[in-house]
Amino acid sequence: MDRISPQAEGPTSEGPTAKGSTAQGLAAQGPAGEGPAAQGVAGDSRRQGFVAGLKVGTGLAAAAFVLAVTFGAFARTEGWGVLAPIVCSLVVFSGSAQFALATALAGGGGVPTAIAAAALINGRFVPMGVAVAKDLRGGRIRRALEGQAVVDGSWVAAHLGGGRFDRYKLFGATAVQWPAWVAGTALGVVVAPPESLVEPLGLDLVFPAFFLLLLLDELRGSRAARIAAALGGCLAGVLVIWVPAGLALLGASAAALLGLRTGLVPRATEEASGS
Repeated sequence: MDRISPQAEGPTSEGPTAKGSTAQGLAAQGPAGEGPAAQGVAGDSRRQGFVAGLKVGTGLAAAAFVLAVTFGAFARTEGWGVLAPIVCSLVVFSGSAQFALATALAGGGGVPTAIAAAALINGRFVPMGVAVAKDLRGGRIRRALEGQAVVDGSWVAAHLGGGRFDRYKLFGATAVQWPAWVAGTALGVVVAPPESLVEPLGLDLVFPAFFLLLLLDELRGSRAARIAAALGGCLAGVLVIWVPAGLALLGASAAALLGLRTGLVPRATEEASGS
């Protein structure tokens, strides 16, 4: 058999040129074999989701800022001082829970009662967190940190339907609400506007109005959403006669479970959400 000369042989699949090309190709592919084009599309999608969240969050942040001013002023008049209300907003970041806490303390309920009331109202974040958990990324610590973005308005805005959530839209919507809430609290503590200005200026209706807009948008999604909303409204209207408004709203959330239980939620939605 004639021997092939090295010059005529050229680079083979085992030669340095081929190995270098292979290595460069793998490096260009990135994680999970995705090429640069796929990574670019994913990056654009993430940016679009985050920007969309910022846009939604801006309106929510404006309402949160106004409500936070009233909380800061109320806490200051109840003897919380300057630092405590701001720290509370930094850590708790929940208007309903913070107002429940302040109201319980103002009514002489004591610290244990106030904490229990706030914890009970914030119990709504348990099912909300479970719903969004499958769309979070990373290990336990990272997922726990990402879960801090789950607040009412952001959670609703990030819902894609079928039990799925846009995590970057969730992050964007919360990214503007949290500083607005803390800044509003600080302003309320320092300025402490009189409570007589709250109702005449309609400041107490700003935040509920934004949630009403989100609800109206959600109602256009499906018949199941409309039925669940009607049931929740009826429950809240009955419960508020005997219990505080915060507890009535918490009890009204059972309407969503009732809708799932009785088959009001479409089967496709149940399968997509892993129910």
